[in-house]
Amino acid sequence: MERVRFRPTWYQRLAPLLPGALLVTSLTIAAPLLSPHPAGPDFTFAAAVWLAMPAALLLSARFGVTLTPTAAVVHNPRRRTIRWADVQGIWVESGMGVRRVVICEAGGRLTRLRAPATGVLYQDAAFEEKFRTIGEWWLRHRGPQWTPLPQPWRSR
Repeated sequence: MERVRFRPTWYQRLAPLLPGALLVTSLTIAAPLLSPHPAGPDFTFAAAVWLAMPAALLLSARFGVTLTPTAAVVHNPRRRTIRWADVQGIWVESGMGVRRVVICEAGGRLTRLRAPATGVLYQDAAFEEKFRTIGEWWLRHRGPQWTPLPQPWRSR
């Protein structure tokens, strides 16, 4: 069976975790130097943060989307299957400096994919190619029974 899987890159999984770990570590080091009675985090907390990072990286590796001939399987904390015949459109949405792929279903539900995505600190050089692949996959597998829904017009 033909399948295509898109996941966040290792850097995209690490980027959200690294600033917090560096902040905790710097507070742990700076607190004893700045105050005789430090109230900041201790070294065990900083060590626990750094030891938890590999687990967080492994857990976030399952996020993404798998394209099959019948559906797009979205892997988030809860797995969801979207049939190609129910998809009305696929586009790129920008928000807070991150561009991500959005799947619009017939009922109006929007599903924002965690991968592929790209942003300033969240770079994915192959984002446009991945977006194009998802769109072509939908056009090829949506079936002859697919018909577009009428678009609602906003009243002014």
